[in-house]
Amino acid sequence: MRPSALILATALLATCAGFGAEKPKKGPKGVGPVHSASEAKAIAERETGGIALSARRTSLNGATCGWEVEVHMPKEDKGWRCTVDCDTHMVYTKDRIPNPPRGKKK
Repeated sequence: MRPSALILATALLATCAGFGAEKPKKGPKGVGPVHSASEAKAIAERETGGIALSARRTSLNGATCGWEVEVHMPKEDKGWRCTVDCDTHMVYTKDRIPNPPRGKKK
């Protein structure tokens, strides 16, 4: 009878240990595709040093998605139109455009 009690106690300890297990943590930011316009704007601002005004989703290379972001450069006469790749979290292309109007401050 002693071996069965030992097996029962071991099984009971194994199931109780599973209840206190921690949930897996989410990965760091920047893992996975860019899901929102705010993420794409933040990437474009970091790369250009300007102020991102608008972002819209576009297709990139037919297979992946991208974000087209217009960036206002405060002390320059030209701004940037950046295409941010969803998969690599990097600016894929940068084109100079007339500086887009910043709009009204809140």
